[in-house]
Amino acid sequence: MSVLNKKHFHYEEAAYAFVESRVWPHGPVCPHCGEKERIGELKGKSTRIGVRKCYACRKPFTVKVGTIFESSHIKLHLWLQAIFLIASSKKGISSNQLHRTLGITLKSAWFLSHRIREAMRDGALDPMGGAGKVVEADETYFGPKREVKKRTIRGKPSHSSKRSVLALVERGGKVRSFHVKDANKITVTKIVKENVERESRLHTDESRLYRDALYFVSSHETVKHSTGEYVRGDVHINTAENVFSVFKRGMKGTYQHCAEKHLHRYLAEFDFRYNERVALGVDDVVRADRILTSIKGKRLKYA
Repeated sequence: MSVLNKKHFHYEEAAYAFVESRVWPHGPVCPHCGEKERIGELKGKSTRIGVRKCYACRKPFTVKVGTIFESSHIKLHLWLQAIFLIASSKKGISSNQLHRTLGITLKSAWFLSHRIREAMRDGALDPMGGAGKVVEADETYFGPKREVKKRTIRGKPSHSSKRSVLALVERGGKVRSFHVKDANKITVTKIVKENVERESRLHTDESRLYRDALYFVSSHETVKHSTGEYVRGDVHINTAENVFSVFKRGMKGTYQHCAEKHLHRYLAEFDFRYNERVALGVDDVVRADRILTSIKGKRLKYA
């Protein structure tokens, strides 16, 4: 049986039951007061699907309250289809494609996809790496800044006119990407200090941005791209460059246009798919399930 043939992708009642099993694994919880016991299910011809009432605070609610689904008029089974499509598309799926596939307006598809990206946001604070582990750091420059006129160096746009993205990749582990206003030594050193274990080995290219990071890791090893050196023993940043390669192919080929204020959401999307990849034992179904378990407390308002 195909994954997309399952009932929760096609029927609203099945979709509610499916989401409730992920959000409330131990039974319904009132999102208004936290009550777990005195909760009843409202039934009637005119009652909406999934409505329950808390007899402690006397307020009705559904599983959508307090999640990315709250106040959305899009059918829940369409939300589940969208989550699966975004989770299983390596380079993303555009709002135009979601609009055509799901039969919703383009505006709804755009907002829906941003809500799902909000659920994909990790928000992890635990440091990366550790004793004997390698963390690769690299930066890339993607898309023009709106507030800066393009400046050129020998006919090419300079880095100061582009949006800066820094990525930290634990080799064999996860990635953490940052959209930074200015990629300078102070900013980069602060990010390394706050996100990498001191016992880690840091691998970078010869950029001057990482020179002060040496003081916050056990060792800092570099490869000199300017002389054609890309690998020296186990020293390289190929993993980080592969992450940027998938990100840029997705942004240029699938999304094409991205306002700078939304760039961090697209980074969260690509980070999530990399961190929940097949090489770590996560397939498309599990990846979509993990998005569902992260929807609480991440409501994103349109205004």
